[in-house]
Amino acid sequence: MSAIFTKAKRKRAKLRLGVSGPSGSGKTFSSLLIAKGLGEKIAMIDTEHRSGELYDDVADYDVCTIEAPFTPDKYTEAIKTAEKAGYGTIIIDSLSHAWAGEGGLLDIQGKIVDSGKGNSYTAWRYVTPKHNALVEAMLQSKCHIIATMRSKMAYALQQNGSKSEVVKVGMEPIQRDGMEYEFTICFNIAIDHTASASKDRTRLFDGQFFKITPETGTKLKTWLEGPELKAVTPAPLAEEKKAEPPKAEDRGLPNETTTEQPQTGKREGVTEHPPARTEDNTEERKTKIEALTKEIYDVLKTCTTVDELKEKYNQVKLNFSELDEEAVKIINAYTSSLKKSIEIRGKDAQKKKKAA
Repeated sequence: MSAIFTKAKRKRAKLRLGVSGPSGSGKTFSSLLIAKGLGEKIAMIDTEHRSGELYDDVADYDVCTIEAPFTPDKYTEAIKTAEKAGYGTIIIDSLSHAWAGEGGLLDIQGKIVDSGKGNSYTAWRYVTPKHNALVEAMLQSKCHIIATMRSKMAYALQQNGSKSEVVKVGMEPIQRDGMEYEFTICFNIAIDHTASASKDRTRLFDGQFFKITPETGTKLKTWLEGPELKAVTPAPLAEEKKAEPPKAEDRGLPNETTTEQPQTGKREGVTEHPPARTEDNTEERKTKIEALTKEIYDVLKTCTTVDELKEKYNQVKLNFSELDEEAVKIINAYTSSLKKSIEIRGKDAQKKKKAA
């Protein structure tokens, strides 16, 4: 049989969204806002000790509570039950329990090793099919799927006026490596409820920092249902005073409270943009700043080592004179968070290498 090629055309699709963040960042609340914007009947699979029922003032939804052991089979059964019941959007809150919770995949793998039926490597032969079945249930579902994931926690000092305080910083999601590949889009939510997309096949939110609202879900629905990609302006950040981002510990990386804006030097990796002059109208200035911020974000996110991140940061900070103070703070906060994420990935890789 000969291969047949047809013209690529995006057809009506269902959302596959991952939402990760530290405790208190608003993963459940944000997921409900997005689900509300999608406009479908909402079902929530709750593994967070019935905390999913605390937001009945946000949207109209039904809850199915899963208690320990958090086996992948329970998730799969709940997804299929919601489909049969006619729900249009399923929120899985939280998918992390299927990996690291009691009765989850890591627990199953550990018990196989303890029983002597396999070592730490061969035990995955029995565990991986269970993980794959859960992933397949999400991907093949006729419903929109929104899955929240807890983030690995780190703590950092941030400057709040004349005082320093400890804040939580979310890193990698607590799930099996590579889970982000299964989603259409992945939102990371910071402790101040600001969201960014670490992966975005829709290209609607790439390189932007914003607050999630029902309009976020509406924009996603428009993209999923229509063939034309429309430009999106994220919901503006709230005007109230925001907590300053944490300080980076190493020299060569940013102190996120700084708004240093060098005026000279070679600008590598970023397109030259005319400086945003004071006489520019508000929309024109905003557009220039958003374009430059996105280019800087694209340069930094490719870094895989701390040394590379330092080098890239020193290059892109030469463009800070063209940004406003808020944009500089956001970039510095992202750089600090990325540094910690790279360090955690390195430690995890070393642990896996030793375990093997």
